[in-house]
Amino acid sequence: MSVETVPQAIRLQRRPLHFSVATVLVFVSAIIYAVTALVTGEINQLSFEGLTGLFQRMVALGLVALGQTFVILVGSIDLSVAALISVVAVLASYIMQADAAMIAPAIVVCVVVCVLVGAVNGLLVAYCGINPLIATLGTGLTIQGILAAGFTYLQGSVAPAFQAFAYGDAFGIPWPLLLFLLLAAGAGFVLSGTVFGARLYAVGGNPEGARLAGIRTERFVLVSHVIASLFAGVAGLYLAARLQSGTPWIGRDGIYDLESIAVTVIGGTILAGGKGGVAGTVAGVLLFASLDASFNMLGVDAFLKQVLRGAIIIVAVAVHAVRNKEHVA
Repeated sequence: MSVETVPQAIRLQRRPLHFSVATVLVFVSAIIYAVTALVTGEINQLSFEGLTGLFQRMVALGLVALGQTFVILVGSIDLSVAALISVVAVLASYIMQADAAMIAPAIVVCVVVCVLVGAVNGLLVAYCGINPLIATLGTGLTIQGILAAGFTYLQGSVAPAFQAFAYGDAFGIPWPLLLFLLLAAGAGFVLSGTVFGARLYAVGGNPEGARLAGIRTERFVLVSHVIASLFAGVAGLYLAARLQSGTPWIGRDGIYDLESIAVTVIGGTILAGGKGGVAGTVAGVLLFASLDASFNMLGVDAFLKQVLRGAIIIVAVAVHAVRNKEHVA
């Protein structure tokens, strides 16, 4: 097979499994949500407003998961995203101080911080050869420590105009949901319709083969980590706008690092890299949002929620493992 045919072959191999997983997850999510609403008598949850609220639950985790998808596809992982979300949320509120004129400077500073953190993660993993779990965990702990030392309590608040990022809407559809869908579509196009995406799959699926084909694999790992950090930064800005102020524990308490990995893997992106995509990740986020909404309608205890979600993750990953074995056979 020539080098020119590699991207096409990669696409042909990944699409059938990827979209079938996404379709199944969307169907399961719809059944769970609809049945729970009917059983509990919460029929209003099936209205336009109720469904909009369900989809808005996807935004924060979905943004982080989109970035995590890029990282996992190259065979890496990022555990620093939760700490980075907290940093961005705190920095945004601290710099703005409720002043609309400081919105742009705050966003620029947050973007620069995200790029730097992503670059550090990428350099440690790609060029220093450090295991991504250890490298990104160390980066996350360092960031969290600096944040805890510098901001022990709430300081500042975002500008009222910036809150439209979380509460504004167009034709009844929230702005953050529209942004998430736009970014998801863009990420999907990059992965499935560009040379960069094809090479990224090649790096994750067969690093040595990609290297022999002339692809500089280290650069793709580095760029993927920067992309993951930028998506986490957008999530941090959204949460700051939603809560009107950043908190040092917002990312940690949201468990965005582990849950973003979970929904990505549930969506069919394998941890070994090279297989999966955006549609499956979005479907995985929808499943988690449907479960959260259903648990709330049923009045399930918070601790029991975690147990049930953990069990669902184990079952889903086990099903994927069996399917992948059958596919290879």
